[in-house]
Parts: sequence; C-alpha cells; structure tokens
Amino acid sequence: MPIKLQQIDPCRWRIPREGKMRVEGLVFADRAMMEVLQKEQALEQVRNVATLPGIVGRSIAMPDIHWGYGFPIGGVAAFDPENGGVVSPGGVGYDINCGVRLLRSELESEEIRPHLRELADALFRNVPSGVGSHRRDLSLAPRETRKVLEQGAAWAVKNGFGSAQDLDHIEERGTIAGADPEVISERALERGRNQLGTLGSGNHFLEVQRVDEVLDSEAANALGLFEDQVTVSIHTGSRGLGYQVCDDHLKMMLRAAAKYGIELPDRQLCCAPLESPEGRQYLAAMAGAANFAFANRQLITHWVRETFEQVLQAGPSQLRMGLIYDVCHNIAKWETHQVEGRARRLCVHRKGATRAFPPGHAETPALYREVGQPVLIPGDMGRCSYVLVGTEDAFNETFGSTCHGAGRVLSRHAAKKMARGRDIPADLAAQGILIRAAGRATMAEEISEAYKDVSEVVEVVRRAGIGRIVARLVPMAVVKG
Repeated sequence: MPIKLQQIDPCRWRIPREGKMRVEGLVFADRAMMEVLQKEQALEQVRNVATLPGIVGRSIAMPDIHWGYGFPIGGVAAFDPENGGVVSPGGVGYDINCGVRLLRSELESEEIRPHLRELADALFRNVPSGVGSHRRDLSLAPRETRKVLEQGAAWAVKNGFGSAQDLDHIEERGTIAGADPEVISERALERGRNQLGTLGSGNHFLEVQRVDEVLDSEAANALGLFEDQVTVSIHTGSRGLGYQVCDDHLKMMLRAAAKYGIELPDRQLCCAPLESPEGRQYLAAMAGAANFAFANRQLITHWVRETFEQVLQAGPSQLRMGLIYDVCHNIAKWETHQVEGRARRLCVHRKGATRAFPPGHAETPALYREVGQPVLIPGDMGRCSYVLVGTEDAFNETFGSTCHGAGRVLSRHAAKKMARGRDIPADLAAQGILIRAAGRATMAEEISEAYKDVSEVVEVVRRAGIGRIVARLVPMAVVKG
C-alpha cells in the first residue's frame, strides 16, 4: 500500500492514520530528504510501528531515518502498559545502548598537533578495535561480569576506571535499573567476557576533535566548550553481548506475539506486553546489556585519558579531560511524559535516536539544567559532528528525543564499491585528518558518501525546534574498527 504523506511545515510530514494504524506517523525531514525517503522502505516501517498495541502519541522518525530491523533507525515510539503497550527488541536494535560520549580538555588544537601521529598510534594500540576485538589485559570472571551487568559505569568507577563525577554526566548515571544477569544466556556472557574496553567494528569510532565553531555561547560556557578546544568522542555499544541478548529474545518474542494474539505487519516487529513475563524478561536482559555498554565506554574513557597523559607527558590536572555527557542511542526506557493532559509512565523506544531533555528537567545534570541536556550528534569521519542541547519542544512533541547522527544512505556493500581504487587515508590526510583502522574494508564502508551530511540533518532538527545547536566539532584523528 503506497505511503500517504501530508506536509505540515518545511521540516514535518504526517503519515495519516489509516487501516490498522493506532496513531499517525510523524517524520522530520526537509523536502530533499523526503524525495529520497519515498523511494525506500523506512517510511513503511514508521507506518508499521504505528500498528503496535498500546502505542501513544505518534510513531516518530528523525531526519537521519533509514531502514532498520523492524523499527526504522531514527525511530521513536512510546507505549503505555495501561493500554496493553508492548516492548519490541526491534525498537532497540541489536547493538543495545550503542551510544556516544564526549570528553573535553583544556588543550587547544595547536598544542597536540605535533603529537597527533603518536597520539593516534597510541589510541589505536590502547583501545582494541575491529571485528571480535578483545582485551588481553582484562578478562572478567563470571561473578564480576554479572556485577558489570547490574551496575554499569558505576562498576567501572568502583574499580578505579574514572571518578564519581563522571557518573553525574551519564544518562541514567550510567546504570539502567532492573537488570537481571540470570536472564542473560551463557553464550551472551561468553561473547562479552573479554570485550569490555573495546570499540568493535562498523560505524564505531574514537575521534580526537577540535571545536571548529561555537554557535551558542551561553550553552557552550555551561558545557565547558570553547573554540579550538580539543575534545574526544567515543562511539560504541554493548558489543557481542548485546547482539546475543537481542538475538536470544527475538525468538522468544515471536512466540510471545502469537501467544498474546498480537497481529504483526512484519515479523521483525515481534513483541510482548510490557507487563507479561516475556516483556519483563527482555527488559531485564536489555538493561544488563545497556549497563555493559555504559561500562564499556567508561573503560575506554579511562584508557583515553591515560594515553593522552603518556603521549603529552602531562598530568590529569593539566589536561582536565572531563566528561561532558554520555547518551544512549538504542534503548527502551521507562519515563514519565504528558499524554492528553495526563502524566503517564511510558516505555519509550529510541532506536537510532537520542534523548533530548529540556532545561529544568530533573534528569538533566545540575550543571546543565539552565540550558538543557547535552545531545551529541556524530557525523562521518570526513566531515563534522555537533553538540546540541534538548528543548521543551522536543519534550512535548517527541517524548524528549532527537536525531542520533547522520544516517546511512549507502549499504556497506555499495560504499565499498564506490571506494574502489581510492586511497582513503590520503584523502583524509588532505583534509588534515589522520585515520587508524583495523583494515581497509572498514574505511571503505565508512566513507563520507555512505552518510547523509550531518549538517543538513542537524539543520532540520534546529528548524523544527527539537534541538538547539551549541557547537560544531571537526575530526583531527580517527580510530575505526
């Protein structure tokens, strides 16, 4: 059935409710983006999500939308348990709590430029990357692995990997409540045992950046950002453990959907009622994988700080590499939102989307409460990334959500085909960017042409009022899987 679209304004499009849709769809995109989207399947996925039991508000897609497993990547949907609302692994994704964190420093770019090559080499050496990457210096016993699953970043801090202050600047303070290691399979535990503190492969990265431009001085001051400052972004998730948790529960959710009589427009949207044993079990396992991801990024942060200290021969007090924030991209979380004039406890699915809570919200860290929660939007390795803050409009219209990145436009196969014959490191070096990667295949998959221009995506967010731009960051050195 063709997708019907109604343009609301230059940045919003409605998919009217029809057929078995329980709510309408809302897509954030400009006209050029929509012309491309209409040729793809992602809009159909927005419509399919709108048919799920207990969905409230709208089935929402961000401007970085592209096709995903079940839900589109860039999709947001909230479900009310009082109305039979469901949880769907397809609304979280395989890489549970794939997310990004941003570190600031007191350094300016010219201070590290003479050391940049050595710094890139050391970061590549000290933070394992690539398919199946693991650490030889950190292998956890089963009992410790279970503590990681329960405590997340707090486990890392307790064991000397960072400070308690870091926890104040992580979504949910780095621990999703309700994790139960007992519902996580031995296979998942085995896959994750040696992978804490590793980047993995694909679009995950570690990037040394400089602040190219401050666009909102008030918010930048609150976040501790200034022009030409050196920052570090870390983008990774729950590695093989999270993938296995998703895979394990998809089978269970297919059986649950049939058991509870849930009609699925797509098997990849398999789900279970939030209050059912199957729904609770998935949420408990997902929380454990999300906590593993928080701990993973916390450990990488520790080794990044150590690497800067070693290469630059400077102490923590000189570098002052503080954590600005850490946000989830793939998660389902209990939050309170206003629906039809009433505060309701909802399970908000964000798949390839970022929480963007406004100024004054109790869950926005105290240091940022006057400007809003930091929102981190990475771009591709050859262009730029952005720092935003959340807004009241986002909280009211999108359950406090905005985009999570640029969004792919080419498959990995198509990107590799386009990159044939190109010297990717040389192309990046011509732009002043060093790259270290586990292999050429990853670099080819991640060429800039494989993604939308993140500046165009963020401009839609700004114009729609679901994010306020603070600063633009450009890469200096990139470590890829």
